[in-house]
Amino acid sequence: MHDTHNTWRQGRRRFLATAGAVGAAGLAGCSGILGGNSAEPDDLSDSPIGQIGSGREGRDAPGGVPMSDMPALEGELTVYSGRGEFLVGDLVGYIDDLYDDFELTVRYGGSTDLVNQIVNEGDGSPADVFYSVNAGALGALADEGRTGPLDESVLEMVPSEFRTDEWIGTSGRARTVPYNTDAYAADDMPDDIMVYPEEFDGDLGWAPSYGSCQAFITAMRLLEGEEDTREWLEGVLEAGITEYPNEFAACEGVATGEIDAAFANHYYIQRVIDGNPEASIATAFTSGDAGAVFNVAGAAVVDTATDATLASNFVRHLLSAEAQDYFARSTFEYPLVPDVDPIGDLPSIDELDVSDEIDLTQLSDLEPTVDLMRDVGVL
Repeated sequence: MHDTHNTWRQGRRRFLATAGAVGAAGLAGCSGILGGNSAEPDDLSDSPIGQIGSGREGRDAPGGVPMSDMPALEGELTVYSGRGEFLVGDLVGYIDDLYDDFELTVRYGGSTDLVNQIVNEGDGSPADVFYSVNAGALGALADEGRTGPLDESVLEMVPSEFRTDEWIGTSGRARTVPYNTDAYAADDMPDDIMVYPEEFDGDLGWAPSYGSCQAFITAMRLLEGEEDTREWLEGVLEAGITEYPNEFAACEGVATGEIDAAFANHYYIQRVIDGNPEASIATAFTSGDAGAVFNVAGAAVVDTATDATLASNFVRHLLSAEAQDYFARSTFEYPLVPDVDPIGDLPSIDELDVSDEIDLTQLSDLEPTVDLMRDVGVL
């Protein structure tokens, strides 16, 4: 059993190491694509709607439920978005423009800050929908008793592991180890995050001040305990790990040979490849540990929603074929609706060896992690 699993895992790595280029280079803006009105959304193969985030040659029209088959949005809705406007502004703007009788207001901010704002606003909060960059903030809002019910038909659109009764995931991201393909082969990369750097002799990089990295260390602290996490942090520091301002920069460092490998979310690798299909970077995965955590962005209906049905149907639109394909094409995340594939030669969500021993909402418990990282001298 163990040998079979290892054989499959090595096969997956070899598959990833030979991944081809991802479509056309450059992350194309969507504004010129979304505004077209020459076709209706029921024919996604020809529709400009179906080409949200286009520029990924050879990609078929997405599966899933198109917006044309969803209830029309009518009325006024306020969304508090912890996802940045530069990432999702084109999508939510498209949804707003799709319906003449729909008026959408979006307030952007940090996910944790917006949770605190909703709590402080109390019953007078204008928020109808909370759109979060991570599951932790969604769980925090639910723990405050500030979420309302989502329609069961919305919840059923996403596998059960990516939703609760209070919120639903809309897209996902996997922790990975990007590595330089000029220096290392897939088989050289350890499949256990805790053996870095002892069993990997290359130069490492990371972005320890970045929220995604701190959530990764939080997962390690929860799974391995504080002392083992402390030893791991001390080990990578002693090895001379290079610090970057964010994980995209770390992945660029891998591709240019500044470092040999890094710790980052999967989509930063895809963004590097999108800008340079010949970049010397590929994706390695660890197995069942803190390096293999799969987190989600998602949405919840706020308990102060003026029209809970409208709010729930807006969330439904984030799970439409067009929206899920947008996440794949434009943000390079994993779509969570099963009929929409991710961009790049990535394993499916079902093929990822993700730990089932951690509740994603626990990843918002960053304070002990930050304290530990400061104590060790990382921050």
